[in-house]
Amino acid sequence: MEESVKILTDESEAKISSCATISDLNDIRVRVLGKNGELTALLKSMKDLPPEKRPQAGKIVNAAREKLEQAIAARQAELEQIELDKRLRDEKIDISIDMRQPASGGLHPLTIMRNRITEFFSSLGFVIADSPEIETDYYNFEALNIPADHPAREMQDTFFITENILLRSQTSAGQVRMMEKVKPPIKMLSPGRVFRADEADATHSPVFHQVEGLVVDKGITMCDLKGILDLFAQKFFGKNTKTRFRPSYFPFTEPSVEVDASCSQCGGKGCRVCKGTGWIEILGAGMVNRNVLQNCGINPDEYTGFAFGVGLDRITNIIFGINSLRTVFENDVRFLKQFN
Repeated sequence: MEESVKILTDESEAKISSCATISDLNDIRVRVLGKNGELTALLKSMKDLPPEKRPQAGKIVNAAREKLEQAIAARQAELEQIELDKRLRDEKIDISIDMRQPASGGLHPLTIMRNRITEFFSSLGFVIADSPEIETDYYNFEALNIPADHPAREMQDTFFITENILLRSQTSAGQVRMMEKVKPPIKMLSPGRVFRADEADATHSPVFHQVEGLVVDKGITMCDLKGILDLFAQKFFGKNTKTRFRPSYFPFTEPSVEVDASCSQCGGKGCRVCKGTGWIEILGAGMVNRNVLQNCGINPDEYTGFAFGVGLDRITNIIFGINSLRTVFENDVRFLKQFN
């Protein structure tokens, strides 16, 4: 019995020490120490020994079991450490490697200018208001003093969806909605896309952008309009920029004016940008027509107001020196990279 246990112990220890995986180690554990293992079989064979030799044989077998269990536990700890080291080695990230940085995007030039304009007028106390791009005939035309026989209502100028529903041709519709809901004083800015049935070329597009402003209060005059627009021109075209008003016509303002700014490129001397005139047209404006105020439930004998509309696409092209309106809509990455 003692010889058999010694031989089994020595062989098992050798196999345990040579195990390369925990799975192999578990196989040895089952084969030697399991319920039907080799050492268990020797323990069961003690019934064939004389009674006086059984205690000594039991001690030998139990000592061998304890020795093998310790050897298995030690080898298992070694294999687990080896496996952990390998996993850490395989999974580590070398942060010293130079990685190619992903290209970062940038704002579109129209978005840049819209943000700058809205930030400027917000600093003057204007509220930024949005309005629907799909409008009714009433808000887009009728409430703005544009009668049914006005040329702007023709199909070749406006995208009609139904007889009374259309794609808005001006953000002024949002001003009407504001005047209906809010009692003066009103100081608002309405930026957004507008739609007109134009052929796309260097200066026209069926989709373009406006930023329209409205102020309604007691005692508002053309001088207030001039002061606001002077500040606007000096902010975006230079502190020495001057403005001039030229008489014009818009159904929703009376009197109406076209507003020019002195050319920032030549200082008013005349150049290619201003076509030798020294002036660049930047927006349209005027005093809110009495009929528009009445349509919105505001007493024109008590309140007056002014409105102005900036062509965002035109201002963007002037500020950034873009020659064609189509360029800002083509989304050529080579062009857009300049504004990152």
